[in-house]
Amino acid sequence: MALLPFVDVKPNGPVKAAVVWLHGLGDSGHGFAPIVPELRLPTDAGIRFLFPHAPERPVTVNAGMRMRAWYDIKTMDLAHRADETGVRESAVAVQQLLDKLIADGLNSEQIVLAGFSQGGVIALHLLARLPYKLAGVMALSTYMCAPDKLAAEATNSNKATPVFIGHGSQDPVVPLAAGQQAFHALKNQGFNVSWHDYRMEHSVCAQEVADISSFLQRRLMQAKDN
Repeated sequence: MALLPFVDVKPNGPVKAAVVWLHGLGDSGHGFAPIVPELRLPTDAGIRFLFPHAPERPVTVNAGMRMRAWYDIKTMDLAHRADETGVRESAVAVQQLLDKLIADGLNSEQIVLAGFSQGGVIALHLLARLPYKLAGVMALSTYMCAPDKLAAEATNSNKATPVFIGHGSQDPVVPLAAGQQAFHALKNQGFNVSWHDYRMEHSVCAQEVADISSFLQRRLMQAKDN
């Protein structure tokens, strides 16, 4: 499988850590790239941001229109919204990108995996199944695929890894309850999750961006000093 293409936002100095950030349905890696300067990270943070592009595929709920998507959506019913086969295929592709970063010299504990909406589904799927420990995971405005399989498939690699779950209290696309369900499913399996909700719809807001910046600085500027 070819490596996923991505938008590459490099720091001014040497790379000391990385964030792999997965976009939502119909977006691309370019969608979240402009958030990097908004994070107002220290100039010496040395964090490289990679924003992969999901492959294009027909999306059933959008009348079969082809668009960038990490998996098909056949129904808006949350219990069956994520096509599990597609989620697993995309998780393999994203893990290949993580593996490449590690092979190129980054310690896995210098990497944060982030995702918005569909991208967050992939991030949470990998959180529970990766064979190595990450610095952190951010799951934004998202939900979980196959929570009933979490207990059987979860590894211990990232049980202690801090997980930032952020959600809009007025989200009309992924209801707040879906994010809370993912939070509780992970918490009940012993994962180190924190919950953050904001007065917003299916998006990010200034306060969440500030909280994300704090999370990244705690996890990656701490990780690189270990």
